[in-house]
Amino acid sequence: MEVQQQQIRILLVDDQTMIRQGLGYVIRLQSDMEVVGEAADGEAAVEQCLRWKPDIVLMDVQMPKLTGIEAAKQIIESLPATKIVILTTFDVHEYVYEGIRAGAVGYLLKDADSEDMLQAIRSAYRGEAVYRTAKAGQALSDMLSEREAGGLTAAYTEQSEACLLEPLTSREQEVLQQMAYGLRNDQIAVKLTISEGTVKTHVHRILQKLAVDDRTQAVVYAIRQGIVE
Repeated sequence: MEVQQQQIRILLVDDQTMIRQGLGYVIRLQSDMEVVGEAADGEAAVEQCLRWKPDIVLMDVQMPKLTGIEAAKQIIESLPATKIVILTTFDVHEYVYEGIRAGAVGYLLKDADSEDMLQAIRSAYRGEAVYRTAKAGQALSDMLSEREAGGLTAAYTEQSEACLLEPLTSREQEVLQQMAYGLRNDQIAVKLTISEGTVKTHVHRILQKLAVDDRTQAVVYAIRQGIVE
């Protein structure tokens, strides 16, 4: 008997109808995804999330009634299992920083191609961070500074204090740097001219050596310790 693949349930939030239609069209073509609802403003986004309890919310920033950042805070507070991916035209430090601070696991620009967007959804669903913007590095650093001062949201205050169990090799440091840039394993493989399987092995070893559970924790630890920029 064939086991049916569980679909990723997605809520689309954007005040532009054409943007929602375009995203919905691409997502509905995927066998592992479904669109469970749409919202044109932040207040409706919160209401739709409480109704449908989606796995992923693709959230615009600038919207009527309630911004995407404010909506993300309310959604995560009520539905901590729901992952928020900010999708916007603005690569602005303030937005990236506030998005991370609110607990969003991803920040993606609207000029990204559809495959990048789909991979970001799948990565976020797996619990990976997807900060594909030039402003992410500084925003993460600022987030860590505030965290140490005790001012971060609950989404990050439980971040484990990792300790380096074994020194990273030079290649592992290179892979970790690319992880901090938000690159996927296949992109890291192309960047470093190695196989994707080799990248996966390096990532596994990095997580072991840093004693962390996922890529997000690895990048956060690496930035705080100055291992990556």
